[in-house]
Amino acid sequence: MKHLIPCLLAIIVSVVPVGAKTICTVIAEAESGVVLLEQGDCRSRVTPASTFKIALSVMGFDSGFLSDASTPILPFKAGYVDWGGSNWKQATNPTRWLKYSVVWFSRQITAALGVETLERYALALGYGNADFSGDAGRNNALERAWISSSLKIAPVEQVAFLRNLINRNLPVQSHAIDMTMAIVETAPVGGGWDISGKTGAAYPRRADRSFDRAKGWGWFVGWATKEGRTLVFARLDQDEKRESVSAGIRAKEALLHEWQELIATIP
Repeated sequence: MKHLIPCLLAIIVSVVPVGAKTICTVIAEAESGVVLLEQGDCRSRVTPASTFKIALSVMGFDSGFLSDASTPILPFKAGYVDWGGSNWKQATNPTRWLKYSVVWFSRQITAALGVETLERYALALGYGNADFSGDAGRNNALERAWISSSLKIAPVEQVAFLRNLINRNLPVQSHAIDMTMAIVETAPVGGGWDISGKTGAAYPRRADRSFDRAKGWGWFVGWATKEGRTLVFARLDQDEKRESVSAGIRAKEALLHEWQELIATIP
């Protein structure tokens, strides 16, 4: 029995949800734009973090920097950010970029496009505040404007952008939309639904520019399909204490876990 107790405690700990509060959950019909569910503060803007990769993918394919799901293959180089572990320390193509959320690959695209082009695209796509100025006085716009910096977006704006992507209402080439939708990861979630989406995680900045790692934001945004029906969604959580697992991954897991319950409350 004494050997069994530690095992039982481990199981109990493993199923206790990790502490984060839900800032917003919003779900809308892709076709009509009708908002079916809006819980919490879905109108305030925060950093998009890696959810920006969906918009950046559209920009990259439309500009020609990205060719298709497997081209270009860019090599990892010394000096590139590598805090994402071994998956970041190898040659990467567009599919691997989104799958492993490789920041240095994003920076190759933003460097090729430049601030003016990025802002022009963001305005055309209706992507948040379209601000690529970066941190004031830091000259780092192309490295981190979308990560706890100048670019901000609200959950309802995420949904509006995704709806325009799904409906092909973005002012870009069809190829850019086709390729972007192809490289966003899709998985079945039960009940006949398939969910495609992108996570994102970042920390708020304090007045002294340090990161508040106890209040990490976690995003999961995307679309869900079932029998010809498509819904677009955004989930934004915020941690209440420092956690070891990415807030974005946990936001995704929470939404997938709640999906059947959420859609049961909407028409």
